[in-house]
This record gives sequence, structure tokens and C-alpha cells, in this order.
Amino acid sequence: MAQTAPPPGGPSPTPPRTDTRTGGSPWASGGAVFAGVLLFVDGVLAVLNGIAGIAKDNVYARVGDYTYEFSLTAWGWIHLIIGVLLVITGAGILKGAEWARALGVGLAALSIVANFIWLPYQPIWAVIAVAIGVFVIWSLLTDRPRTAR
Repeated sequence: MAQTAPPPGGPSPTPPRTDTRTGGSPWASGGAVFAGVLLFVDGVLAVLNGIAGIAKDNVYARVGDYTYEFSLTAWGWIHLIIGVLLVITGAGILKGAEWARALGVGLAALSIVANFIWLPYQPIWAVIAVAIGVFVIWSLLTDRPRTAR
């Protein structure tokens, strides 16, 4: 449909809106896709971390007296289960599934807690995983989903 010229002295016509977002930060909208990739990759790494803990109980250094001490096999299963859920959720976010966004926030929070407790075993990786989780939560909560028009 062609636009007609405005009446003389009237307001100029507004161009058709091509942005389907309801607002929000461009960093957050790109971050939501990146959050899906991060959840997927973090999940794959957690699965590998879990397999290593399950297969060989001596892969990670034993911690002395620690409040949240579990056997390394138990930690392996915890990381394996969380990792599989993160992979599925990350794939869902990349496909644009609405359920995956909410589940992604919850699983990222669970991953933050698990990695905080895992801190004495793998301190550098645990801090990196906590930072990834914080970014994922921020980007999924600040991004506005696309609206159907």
C-alpha cells in the first residue's frame, strides 16, 4: 500500500516500523542469543566435568574438611544432570522457545549455586561458570521477546 503525502503544514508520515521488539537494550537482545550459546556450551562442559568425576574419583583434588563435602562421584552426577539440562535449555533458547527462557534463568541460578559449592575443587572454572550464569540471567531477564504482528 502506497503512502500518501501529508497535507501541507501537517505532520510528516512516519515510516513503517521494522523493529518488532518492544524495547530493551540491544546488548540484551544479542545477549539472549549469546546466553543460549553459553548455556549450551556450559552444559556440554558440565557433562564432561561430570563424566570425569564419575569415571575416576581421583581426577579432582580432594578437599580437606569442607562444609559442602560430597564424594567426587556424587559431584560428577550433579554436574552431569545439570549439564544435560543446560544443553537442552540452551538449544531451546536458540530455537526461540518461550519455556526455555524461564527455565534458563532457573537453571543458570542452579548452576551458580552448584559452582559456588564446587569452588574448592576447581576454583578458576567455578568462578568463570558463576560469571557465565550471572550474564545468562541478566540477558534473559532484560531481553524483550519478539512480538507477533
